[in-house]
Amino acid sequence: MGALRGFEHIIREHEPLAPYTWLRLGGAAEYFAEPTSAEELKELVAQCREHGIPVRVLGDGSNLLVRDQGVPGLVIHLGAAAFSQIAIVDNVVTAGAGAKLGHVISTAVREGLSGLEPLVGIPGTVGGALRSNAGTESHDVGQWTESAEVMTRSGDLLVHGRDDLRFAYHFSSIDELVILRATFALEREDRTELTKRMQMLWIVRKSKQPSRDVNMARIFKNPMGLRAANLIEQAGLKGAKVGSAEISGVNANFIVAHTGTTSSDVLRLIDMIASQVNERIGVELETDIEIW
Repeated sequence: MGALRGFEHIIREHEPLAPYTWLRLGGAAEYFAEPTSAEELKELVAQCREHGIPVRVLGDGSNLLVRDQGVPGLVIHLGAAAFSQIAIVDNVVTAGAGAKLGHVISTAVREGLSGLEPLVGIPGTVGGALRSNAGTESHDVGQWTESAEVMTRSGDLLVHGRDDLRFAYHFSSIDELVILRATFALEREDRTELTKRMQMLWIVRKSKQPSRDVNMARIFKNPMGLRAANLIEQAGLKGAKVGSAEISGVNANFIVAHTGTTSSDVLRLIDMIASQVNERIGVELETDIEIW
């Protein structure tokens, strides 16, 4: 660990990454760090840049597949309390990138602030949600984002205001190394009605997804005006398997990793789905899951 000397208290070598992902698959990170503050993170990023060590940032792993051979360089996990703070002033919610999106939504609803509740049940952290502009066909996190504080690959801190940000379906213009925190400008609403609506939305979304009791992940973006799950079903692929990786019987846009599954199984199943949907339906599917 010579190149990262001085960070021994937060860095582990050859850390298995599977436990940090929903699929519970993949190899180890060459280096794995959980910094305790933004200043410590900045120093770590600067040292990696100086020594040419590649850096990746890990959220809650709901949208990530790690290859069997693992990941070279440093993986940073923003799991410390310093990166998960949530604060509310008037109608503005400020949340650290490591905060769970669901926690931010429930906190806002409890304070009678509406806007984010249509996203209830979508997994991930605030940082991951902003990076991919998490949402549905009609609602996304970008609609309510007022600003985002980020760290560049050289360790500099920047704040992007509303006019600097661009969002589209599962797209965000934020491409810096680390998202540190974001602010959301929401609207006042009766908290009782808001809570009822959030609970109903949560029930509906959960009914359309596999249980969290299984290792699974959502795979493809929905093509414009279409649903990837429906296209996969129309191609006759619901329930298809490669090795121990299987297309979910609840929602065909989810892959379930049964005992014995490898990342290679999932990658081959993803390739098979994409090619068969293109061949049989004439639609090219774009992956939504991040592959390391």
